[in-house]
Amino acid sequence: MKTVLWLLIAQCLLGAFDSLWHHEITERLPSRRTARRELVLHGSRELLYGVVFIGIAWREWHGAWAVVLAALLFAEILITLADFVEEDRTRALPWLERVLHTVMAINYGVWLGVFAPSWTGWLRLPTALTPVSYGLLSMLLTVFAAGVTVLATRNLSAALQHYRPPHWVRDPIFVGRRPVPRTYLVTGATGFIGDAVVRTLLARGDAVIALSRRREKALERFGPHVRCVESLDELEAAARVDGIVNLAGGGIMTLPWVGARRRVLIASRCDTTRALVALARRLESPPAVLVSGSAVGYYGARGDEVCDEQTAPGAEFQSELCQKWEAEALRAQALGVRVVLLRTGLVLGTHGGALPMMALPVRLGAGATIGATSQWMSWIHIADMVRLIVFALDHPGVSGAVNATAPEPVRHREFQRALAARLGRPLWLWVPAALLRLTLGEMARIFTHGQRVVPRRAGERGFLFRYATLDAALAVLYPSGRLQVAGSTSRVYYNGDCPVCNAEMTHYAGIASADSLPIRFIDSTSEPEAFVRYGLRAEHLDGRLYHRDPRGHLTSGLDALLEVWTELPRYRWLARSLSLPLLHAAASVTYDLLVAPTLAWNARRRRALGLTRKKGPALVPGP
Repeated sequence: MKTVLWLLIAQCLLGAFDSLWHHEITERLPSRRTARRELVLHGSRELLYGVVFIGIAWREWHGAWAVVLAALLFAEILITLADFVEEDRTRALPWLERVLHTVMAINYGVWLGVFAPSWTGWLRLPTALTPVSYGLLSMLLTVFAAGVTVLATRNLSAALQHYRPPHWVRDPIFVGRRPVPRTYLVTGATGFIGDAVVRTLLARGDAVIALSRRREKALERFGPHVRCVESLDELEAAARVDGIVNLAGGGIMTLPWVGARRRVLIASRCDTTRALVALARRLESPPAVLVSGSAVGYYGARGDEVCDEQTAPGAEFQSELCQKWEAEALRAQALGVRVVLLRTGLVLGTHGGALPMMALPVRLGAGATIGATSQWMSWIHIADMVRLIVFALDHPGVSGAVNATAPEPVRHREFQRALAARLGRPLWLWVPAALLRLTLGEMARIFTHGQRVVPRRAGERGFLFRYATLDAALAVLYPSGRLQVAGSTSRVYYNGDCPVCNAEMTHYAGIASADSLPIRFIDSTSEPEAFVRYGLRAEHLDGRLYHRDPRGHLTSGLDALLEVWTELPRYRWLARSLSLPLLHAAASVTYDLLVAPTLAWNARRRRALGLTRKKGPALVPGP
């Protein structure tokens, strides 16, 4: 039996290498919408492996249980064959992955042959799961069982996300109009800041070209609203590019800054910037402006020294990284391109960046300060960050280094106290700097040292910050109550051909009318023109609820329903409950994959049968 277990462990090791190297690192399958079927197959197979590993490690499957085990192994073979077909259909497998699959298939066949006599012996015994232990081999298989179960959970959850409607449908993008639209090329467009920049440019009527390493990711995020390219070579020399926003770069706080990681961080920024300069040289009409990213790490660790754009750079890796990045961008000046270097601080937003991860332990009551706690934090609200980028694009007088930070930096302990107070949680833990240095190496300096940076040049050019203080920024990011706009009405768009939706919205309209709430309920099938500027079509309106708040922001799906419940006093408890992170994630997936498709299918069926209700006026609450 030990030979059986060693062959199974060999299969585990081969599968682990295949999953980590090919599926996770090289192909990044969990992030690819086109790989959702493959992810389902992988997750299903990994769940079977988990059961088999833990079962054979500690039990002998006698009698009828041997039949169950054979069924599991047969199911694994069927799933693997289906996986081979799906992989060949959707992507070009590298030679190493094909060789690895062949080796795994041979090893699996050998394992079945060696295991067959033991299985036959088990089949003849009375039905039972008999305890057994193979010492270290059982422990190893238990570890592998836990590993494949975690991997299965990741793959299946990623597949579920990809079966949901595209991001641009779930989070609608408004496309405005302007008399003379400009065209901007944005790198890092699918990132936290890049996404907000693209949406702002589209909303004011500009055209956007998004450079992304994976076209499908950009298309899933922006849909038909942008032109997505994987390489700058796709842009012809006659292409119009009025300006470039360069935000591409590998994550600075993902892996320790060892030698190989340093080279990756530098290359991810400098190679892209170098290619942008080459594009500007190749274009018949070079762009007028290049707004290129950088960071306040340019100044290094400066203690209490106030740093403005004239301050000399530091002498550590994060400073070296920023200097090399900026130097590549400045090469565009020789082509007549105005170059703006944004030295960015900590960008605060609830939909990305570092703040959600910083807020999570605070929400859980485990908020902590780090090191001496007196290190400075230079920050900026995401709205001001985007406004500053657009300001730099639009104003010819802005060039050179510009600090993208709020006017009032704060010390680390002040930031954490303000965040904890805003979230209504205690702040009682402390993490020693030595512990971070031990685990993160030089990267720990991001947390234990800081820069006291002020945006002198932005102020000189007339830029006004909406959120100049930390309290003002946190108040908007984590509001204690619902923001009100005097004299405005919320609008709720629902599918009037869906009897369930119609009954539910009629119920809510009655509550709103009785309480004199400014909410208007509208049959979206009667006002499709309201969604033209979002690129949403009839099939999108059939399957989702939409809510436009008094400020004009449009939400959809479960989030739209939560907005409705929040406006109705007797339902606010339900909105608060389903806003909790885990419940919200589960409820959103359930709405997108089960509730909405079922209701939309029923509405289409009734429409085809001529059973739709007679169109009536929009449901408007009375005074």
